[in-house]
Amino acid sequence: MGVYILWHVHHVAQDVEGNVIHFDGEECSANEEEGDDVKLLGVYSALERVEQRILTAKELPGFRDEPECFWYAEFELDEDMWTEGFGPI
Repeated sequence: MGVYILWHVHHVAQDVEGNVIHFDGEECSANEEEGDDVKLLGVYSALERVEQRILTAKELPGFRDEPECFWYAEFELDEDMWTEGFGPI
């Protein structure tokens, strides 16, 4: 079964010219190390529910300031996403 996970990104990360970075190409960017604030809005069973949640959230303070900065992805339940270990950075 697939589910959709929805996030919103409040951007503060800047490029070398001091411009706030909202997109990396066509995708919404998120650089938490540089201060971008990523919020999980929910997990949904259908794309239609994601779209409705985005419309509702766009009316709320903060979210309406960055109406193009919603991001979602589809995931399968019970599927491992990180299958290898990791080391120090």
